[in-house]
Amino acid sequence: MNPNLEDESESQRVISPFAQTTSTVRGKSSSGSSQIALWIVSALLILVVVGVIGFFTFKYLNDPYRTLEQFPMDKYMSDYRSLSGAKFKADLKVSADLGFKPETGRLMVFTVQNDTDNRPLVVLIPQGLSSIYFTKGQNYLVSLEVGDGGLVYADTCEKE
Repeated sequence: MNPNLEDESESQRVISPFAQTTSTVRGKSSSGSSQIALWIVSALLILVVVGVIGFFTFKYLNDPYRTLEQFPMDKYMSDYRSLSGAKFKADLKVSADLGFKPETGRLMVFTVQNDTDNRPLVVLIPQGLSSIYFTKGQNYLVSLEVGDGGLVYADTCEKE
């Protein structure tokens, strides 16, 4: 035998890099069911995310206090006329109940939470809010309107 021929055949021989690996081919039916499951899970995840975003957006847009400024107690005490007709929100703490008239409403004394001097604020609670039971020391988030003569009226009231 010619040693040159053996060297040529060995040098021309090509070995595949994939010769030692094995592979499996999945059937079409299992691939389709896993894709359907993936689509269902993806759709449910999207629905949950959209639902959570929708809930918080709805809650934010239906907040009656989101556009109101905090009640300026210092400005009210110095000159209530400049605030006449304006609406505010306030965190109030019940101090006392001054009485109730069915045709007018309930007259209450509150302290404003952000007021460092703890000055009393008299608020007229209208008859429409008479179902709320006020107890001394309770905190409320209230929408207020400064009326004629400096009397403060409550428009809405929520217990905190």
